[in-house]
Amino acid sequence: MNFIDEFRDKKSFLALRNLIFKESKTPINIMEICGGHTHSIMKYALPSLLPKELSFIHGPGCPVCVMPRNRIDVAIKLASMPGVILCTLGDLLRVRGSEFSLLDLRAKGKDIRALYSPLEVLELAKQNPNKTLIFFAIGFETTTPMSALLLKKLIEEDIKNVFLHINHVTVPAPIKAIMDDENVKIDAFLGPSHVSVITGYDIYKPLATRFKTPIAVSGFEPVDILESILNLVRQVNQGSFEVYNQYSRAVSKQGNIKAKNLVKEYFKTCDFEFRGLGLVKEGGLELKEEFSAYDASKKFDCTVQSKDESKACICHKILRGLAKPYDCKVFAKACTPKNPIGSCMVSSEGACAAYYKYSKVHA
Repeated sequence: MNFIDEFRDKKSFLALRNLIFKESKTPINIMEICGGHTHSIMKYALPSLLPKELSFIHGPGCPVCVMPRNRIDVAIKLASMPGVILCTLGDLLRVRGSEFSLLDLRAKGKDIRALYSPLEVLELAKQNPNKTLIFFAIGFETTTPMSALLLKKLIEEDIKNVFLHINHVTVPAPIKAIMDDENVKIDAFLGPSHVSVITGYDIYKPLATRFKTPIAVSGFEPVDILESILNLVRQVNQGSFEVYNQYSRAVSKQGNIKAKNLVKEYFKTCDFEFRGLGLVKEGGLELKEEFSAYDASKKFDCTVQSKDESKACICHKILRGLAKPYDCKVFAKACTPKNPIGSCMVSSEGACAAYYKYSKVHA
C-alpha cells in the first residue's frame, strides 16, 4: 500500500466531494484543532471546493501559537543568564517576547539552540560540562513523551548540568474552554492525528458527549480530510455525536500506552495560560515534585514583567475560533512570515502562515 498516493487519488477525492455536496443540508462550523490540518485545508483549497454550508474554524492546535508572551519572556530571561545554553524546538525562537525574540538574542551572542530532538541535549551536556543547559520544552501530547524520556536518561546517566522548563499542554482542556465560551459556535471537530497517535481517540469521547458534538480524528491528506468531513456531515444530519477514527492506519483507541505511562511517571497536570484563551484548568503539565531538582522553574528566578500584546494583532481571536486571518487588518501587510507580528504568522503550523502561503490557491 502506498501511504501517500492513494490518499491523494483524484477519483476518490471527487467521489467524496460529490457525496458531501449531496448530503450537506445545513450550515456546519467545523473546527480543525491541529495546525497541520489548517495547512492541508488551505493547500488543497478545500473551502472553495466544498459546499458553502461548511465553514472551517481554526483552533488552538499549534504549540508555538498558544505559548503566551510571559513564557517567551521567561525563555529569554533564562537564555540571557551567563553560562547557559538554552535549547528548544521549532519556531519558538522567532516568537517575539515583550522586547525581542530568542532569535534576536542569539544574534547578540547568546547560546540558543533549536533542536530536532530533545535527546540531543544529552550529547550537548556531555560536550559542555561547565555549562548549564536548559531545555525549554513545548508541545502537545505528541512531544511530551520525548521530554519524559530525556528526563529518564538524565537520571539514569546522572547528568547534573541539565534542567527542564516544562511548557507542555494538552488538547482536551483548551477545547473544553473554547466550547464553554458562548460566543463560539462549533458544530463538529476534526481531531488531531499526531496527538491521537499518543493519546488514542478514546480521550475525546467525554468532549463529544458533553457538548453533543461529533469529532473525526483525521489524517492530513485530502482524501483523509474529505472522508472525515463526510462523516461529520452525516453525524450532524443524524443528530449523533460520536468519535470517528478515520486515521485508523496510525491511531488506535488506547494510543501508545508505553508513551502515556512514561509521561505519567514524570508529569502531573496543572493549570496553564494559553495565548488567546487565558488560564485553562488542567491545560498543561509540570514535573512532579520528586523531580524538582531538574525543574528550571524552581532552580532559577523565572519572574518576568511582560508587556501587552500588539493591539493590531488578533491571534487571540483566531486561536479561539472567533476570527480568521483575513479579518486581521495587518495580515499580509505589516504582518508577514518575514516580519511576523503575531504567533499565528510565526509558526509553520499557524493559521495566518497557512493563509499567507496558500492564499493564491484559496482565491
